[in-house]
Amino acid sequence: MTVPALMIHPDDSVATAVRPLESGECVTVSAGGREMTVTLLQAVPFGHKFALRDIPAGENVTKYGETIGRATAFIGAGEHTHIHNLEGLRGRGDRR
Repeated sequence: MTVPALMIHPDDSVATAVRPLESGECVTVSAGGREMTVTLLQAVPFGHKFALRDIPAGENVTKYGETIGRATAFIGAGEHTHIHNLEGLRGRGDRR
């Protein structure tokens, strides 16, 4: 059986698809003794992220136990999380 997605750190708010995932698919991920199951709200392409829980607009998004960006809109659990609803914070000259 192939693992559908990876969650690296128990505090992560997103997981990464390791194969294309279908809308409606139920995905279980685990890290550090924490297991989460979400039903995907949209298809998620290989290598893209999806929310493991509801993420309010303006909240930091965590992957690999690190902040990778900020939600630009509400992101529901199971929602595809990418540049349409996530603002990167690294390498930006306009934010410190």
